[in-house]
Amino acid sequence: MFGNLLRPKTTVSAHCDLPCGVYDPAQARIEAESVKAIIEKYHANEDPVFRTRAIVIKEQRSNLVKEHLWVLWTDYFKPPHFEKYPQLNELFNQATKLAGAAGTKGGMDVEVADQLLGRIAEIDKIFWETKQA
Repeated sequence: MFGNLLRPKTTVSAHCDLPCGVYDPAQARIEAESVKAIIEKYHANEDPVFRTRAIVIKEQRSNLVKEHLWVLWTDYFKPPHFEKYPQLNELFNQATKLAGAAGTKGGMDVEVADQLLGRIAEIDKIFWETKQA
């Protein structure tokens, strides 16, 4: 009897967990720009203490890039987006790998940081196209 009283009368669905305004690839881009700047500063400085701190901070920022991308990938983008933009899964896969252990988290290559920023820019372009729809 109590189960029937507490059961919802209407089933609803929503596009996302919260209003879509909380999602933005800019968060990943800002962190990726920080990663690139840290790598550049690392190469311009010979102090071993500075370099150690740069590596630690760069690894933390690289993780943040991945986290921001994962939230977009798993929470914002939905099946219709992946149908319209079939390259989207590959872009996210490439971007998160570029921010990972084989990318900016594990290396100090400015070109890899530029590649990461390029993938984020492609995701950003698609993101804003979906916001117009």
